[in-house]
Amino acid sequence: MKNELYPLPYTSEALEPVISRNTIEHHYDKHLQGYVNNLTRLTAGTEYENQSVEDIVRTAPDGGIYNNAGQVLNHTLYFRQFMPDPIRKKPAGKLAEAIDRTFGDFEKFKEQFNQKGATLFGSGWVWLASDDQGALTILQESNAGIPLRQNLTPILCFDVWEHAYYLDYQNKRADYLQALWNIINWEEIENRYPNRKVLDL
Repeated sequence: MKNELYPLPYTSEALEPVISRNTIEHHYDKHLQGYVNNLTRLTAGTEYENQSVEDIVRTAPDGGIYNNAGQVLNHTLYFRQFMPDPIRKKPAGKLAEAIDRTFGDFEKFKEQFNQKGATLFGSGWVWLASDDQGALTILQESNAGIPLRQNLTPILCFDVWEHAYYLDYQNKRADYLQALWNIINWEEIENRYPNRKVLDL
């Protein structure tokens, strides 16, 4: 993945009422574009200038370059995982089997995932991630944190920075988390497991 703003696979209003056009225009057009611009500026003339965002996230020390690279990658994965009116409301195939094996069933997984997102203090992300053997785990990550830093593949992510939901849900983070399940593109998520295709952006 290059350091650029990837086009949305849907229109700005397509995810309403779960995510409003107003939120997309602020979150994607302004916040994400800001991270892209910052990363371009910070890496100019450095060893990271021509590296992929994934490589920067894996290798850069904590600080401005890593923070902005992490947010570019995190947000790209976040926005690409949605679609309007998905036919399927749950995963299938190997991912569904792994979720059942790890968490008991899909509803129990959702409950644990939502709980992790609701209880993360401050700003950050909640992730479903897998190791090289396909074993799943739910992670809370602060700020720009991403499972790649732990050599895990990011599969599914919910953004719990306030700018992701405050225009639509105010302080009701739990309502936002519950609503996101209605717009998940499970085919996109399944393609990220277990073969690390998440990095083929």
